Amino acid sequence: MGVRQYRPTSPGRRFATVINYAGLTKKKPEPSLIVPLKRTGGRNNQGEITCRHIGGGNKRHYRLIDFKRNKIDIPARVEAIEYDPNRTCFIALLQYRDGERRYILAPEGLQIGEMLVSGATVEPKNGNCLPLKNIPTGMLVHNLELLIGRGGQIIRSAGSFGQIMAKEGIFVHILLPSGEIRKFNENCKATIGQLSNVDWNKIWWGKAGRRRWMGIRPTVRGTAQNPVSHPMGGGEGRSGGGRHPCSPTGVLAKGGKTRQKRKPSSTFIVRRRK
Repeated sequence: MGVRQYRPTSPGRRFATVINYAGLTKKKPEPSLIVPLKRTGGRNNQGEITCRHIGGGNKRHYRLIDFKRNKIDIPARVEAIEYDPNRTCFIALLQYRDGERRYILAPEGLQIGEMLVSGATVEPKNGNCLPLKNIPTGMLVHNLELLIGRGGQIIRSAGSFGQIMAKEGIFVHILLPSGEIRKFNENCKATIGQLSNVDWNKIWWGKAGRRRWMGIRPTVRGTAQNPVSHPMGGGEGRSGGGRHPCSPTGVLAKGGKTRQKRKPSSTFIVRRRK
């Protein structure tokens, strides 16, 4: 769809860009497929902030997405391509032959009126969902299951895709967007194609207010804060913090391991992303 620039009417607009939504075919969502979305403000059930820099933003409804694609061998027609405020890629509204409507993540190049189907023996074309063992080597996939029947959990952001590299016994080796090569069970399902909105990473936000509309609050450096607020705060004039970089609770930010040593799923990693 491409990226559209604003007219330079102010410093915040001068370099700001936005995705050109001319290819979307429907503005309002399907009423039966939306639910209210409550904001947490980054707080847990005790009211304590557990994730900083979250709060405010525009009100949204959550679109119910069919990540499992479990209507087997029932053809569905693509009714519309829509914008979803809760994710970076676009979504597609499908109407199945039995009359039911569902949302799916829209792959790049999907057209209105196309027929999609999910099943073990369907054609491996853009938008169809089938087990990994029936997808030819080298094809691009998204909305990939980690465990059989759980539904797609990875490769769900705009423009992302995985590539089937090899098949070995009951496992399929897939190159993930992070660069990691990982083994998946051959009966895990995935959807063919690259996800839509590939120009998402080219957006220049232009001003802090656009991030506030998205519910993202400012991030302040620890060295710019008072010592009562952060372990690296305080000092006369500008300082380097006086210690190794850390979080407000004192947890070191660099050099530590972020993954458990004996995590069972580590055995499925063929090549790490680093």
